[in-house]
Amino acid sequence: MCLRYGGNDKVGAVPLVFAAIAGAVVLVVLIVAYRRHRVAASIAVLNSANAQLERDRGYRERFTAAAAQVGDEKAAIQLAGVRAMAELADAWPERRQTCVDALCAHLRRLNSPDAGLDAAPGDQPKSGSTRDVRRAVIKIIAAHLRLSAKVSWRSLDFDFTGVVFDGGDFSRAGFSGGKVSFSGARFAGGEVSFADAEFSGSEVSFDGAEFSGSQVSFAGAEFSGSQVSFDGAGFSGAQIDFRRSTFSAGEASFRRAKFSAGEISFGRTQFSGTQTGQGFAGFSGAEFSGGEISFSGAEFCGGRVGFGGGMFSGAQVGFDGAEFSAGHVSFADARFSGGEVNYRGARFSGGQVSFGSAGLSGGEVSFSGARFSGGQVSFGLAGLSGGQLSFNDAEFSGAQIDFHSARFCGAQVSFILARFSGGVVSFVLSKFSAGQASFNGAKFSGSLVDFGSTRFSGGLVDFFGAEFSGGQVSFDGARFTTQVSFLLAKFSGGEVDFSKVADWSPQPQFDGDGRRPAGVRLPGGSNGTGVSEGPSSAGS
Repeated sequence: MCLRYGGNDKVGAVPLVFAAIAGAVVLVVLIVAYRRHRVAASIAVLNSANAQLERDRGYRERFTAAAAQVGDEKAAIQLAGVRAMAELADAWPERRQTCVDALCAHLRRLNSPDAGLDAAPGDQPKSGSTRDVRRAVIKIIAAHLRLSAKVSWRSLDFDFTGVVFDGGDFSRAGFSGGKVSFSGARFAGGEVSFADAEFSGSEVSFDGAEFSGSQVSFAGAEFSGSQVSFDGAGFSGAQIDFRRSTFSAGEASFRRAKFSAGEISFGRTQFSGTQTGQGFAGFSGAEFSGGEISFSGAEFCGGRVGFGGGMFSGAQVGFDGAEFSAGHVSFADARFSGGEVNYRGARFSGGQVSFGSAGLSGGEVSFSGARFSGGQVSFGLAGLSGGQLSFNDAEFSGAQIDFHSARFCGAQVSFILARFSGGVVSFVLSKFSAGQASFNGAKFSGSLVDFGSTRFSGGLVDFFGAEFSGGQVSFDGARFTTQVSFLLAKFSGGEVDFSKVADWSPQPQFDGDGRRPAGVRLPGGSNGTGVSEGPSSAGS
């Protein structure tokens, strides 16, 4: 029995032995296959790396050859190098910015406009000139910025510092996320177009650029979330077109820019910030000493806005400290429907500035601290149906300010502490039908302030604490169907004339000290001249 059982055990162990051997063989095969795979993968990686090194070596050789051509003295060879560098940029994404930097660097070296920039037509340079190379570089870059480009350069940086632009077409180009510098660039002659271009999230600088004798168009351009700066730029004879352009969020700055000649249009430009009030457009310290600047038909709605033209929703725009000494600046038909439009501390010493037919239906337009010493500023036919218009602490010492036929319906108009020491301020045929008009603490010492045929039909009109020490304030033909207050006003000189008012329903309120103020002419004076004399009841 024992021998039988022992034989069966040996027979049963045989399959187990073969199974173990088979498993070991499979394991060995798997290990060998894995090792072969690892070796093959390593070889593939090594081959790829070697191929990349070889390609990079080839790219570097192409870069060196193209750079040598670009640096050649002959324009024809430069052109060949420019094209070769552009092709390399398309093929070498890892060094695309380097190739573009090389193109821009060469463009900066070509900042001499040749003999042709200011030369007579017969003296224009022929083909193969520096101008040809310059324009070829600009054309290649612009082509790579359009949506139709096979390889896009939109997100790259571009340094055009000091470059001469005597022509160039960037229309429908796109700059997205990079830094773009036109600082110190010269736009002198020819036409340069940025029409319908898109700047999204970019930093774009035209600081110190010169626009003289050229035509530059930004018509329909979109600046969304970008920082665009024209700080210190000079506009001295160019035609610059920003019509229908859009600045949404981001920052647009024309600080200390100088407008001395030419034509610049911001008609229907839109400056719109985000719902959180982001965005800024500033003309702080800008100088307007000539030319024609137009913000006609602009709309300001929302946010804070500071110096005319365009639709400013959620943005801040400032012309504080700007100087208007000559030329013509127009905000005719502009629409201020929200935000804050800031002209604080601006100086008007010459030229013509027009807000004719402008409309304010919300927000604030501020001329606080502004100085009007010359020129003409017109608000004729302006309509204010809401919001605030402020001339607090403004000084009128020589300019002609015209509010002819303006309509103040529900707005707050403030001349608190304003000083009228010269010039003419006219409210002829204007209407105050609601809201509040305040001349509290204003000083009338030399100006002619004319409220002829003005209608006060609602709201509150207040000259509380005003001082009349010179000049003339006339209400000829005015109609008072709402209360006008002169309480605590001081009359020590000059003339305030109510003698020819058309409607005297609620008589203006003066201090109840038992005497009419000296120098105030009221209707039906006891001496037949209309000059009030002797005691009278308060409010008479």
